[in-house]
Amino acid sequence: MASPLLECVPNVSEGRDQRVIAAIADAVRAIPGATLADVHADPDHHRSVFTFLGSPPVVEQAALALAAAVLAHVDMRGHHGIHPRLGSLDVLPFVPLRNVTLEDAAAIAGRVGRAIGATHGVPVYLYGAAATSPERHAVRNIRRGEYDGLALRFADPAWQPDAGPAVFVPRSGAVMVGARDVLVAYNIWLDSRNLDAARGIARAVRESSGGLPAVQALGMPLERRGVVQVSMNLLDYRRTSIPRVYDAVTLGAARLGIRVARAELVGLAPRAALDGRAPETVGLPDLADSQYLETYL
Repeated sequence: MASPLLECVPNVSEGRDQRVIAAIADAVRAIPGATLADVHADPDHHRSVFTFLGSPPVVEQAALALAAAVLAHVDMRGHHGIHPRLGSLDVLPFVPLRNVTLEDAAAIAGRVGRAIGATHGVPVYLYGAAATSPERHAVRNIRRGEYDGLALRFADPAWQPDAGPAVFVPRSGAVMVGARDVLVAYNIWLDSRNLDAARGIARAVRESSGGLPAVQALGMPLERRGVVQVSMNLLDYRRTSIPRVYDAVTLGAARLGIRVARAELVGLAPRAALDGRAPETVGLPDLADSQYLETYL
């Protein structure tokens, strides 16, 4: 039997200071056996996504090392970006890849969440398969009100953290630690500054507005690049693939006289998410082998 393999995909509220991003990456690389597969930093989102893999004990250790580095280096008091966020270490999800169950990943998330709360004195919420109640399963429910609304959140008995103190810590905010299946983070850039158009297209493709199954989408401005973006999470690439959502966004944009400029994959994705299409047909001409999950399996 092949050895167990676990993935961790922390999202950190720092996408501009390369020294801080490098320090966080180095904290993961310092753990023997941990493979840091991808670092995706976005200055407009002011957010970086780290992807690392290894055996469950190694990934657990690397996640704690990353959390310590983030909480030491990232100060939320000066943070302003376009992506919703709850804290410096915004989300810390564990993803089972091989011979690890979702229940195993949830147990690791619980241990890591409790350790972060106890060691660093920050509030921690558990989500996804690690959630302690149905209301806490979805990140968007926990993140409602975001970082700026945390003090009010803690005043609500229904929203006390699962670990750590129910105290607003301005430097770090709160952390969400969870377990989930493979998620594909995929963004499409429009050759336009029309934010209303991007938001309208996002509304048309996301499931909650009656669009494509298992798709979350937001329209966002990328001020540094002078374009707008349809930012998406494909929660189940088997139900809605990258080509399906690319074609839907392209069609929606064309109806408004807008061209798709390019796309980007944040982190890794299974080859099956492309559903047999060539990367260049979905806006990803530079997709590297290192961005396919199968490279590590």
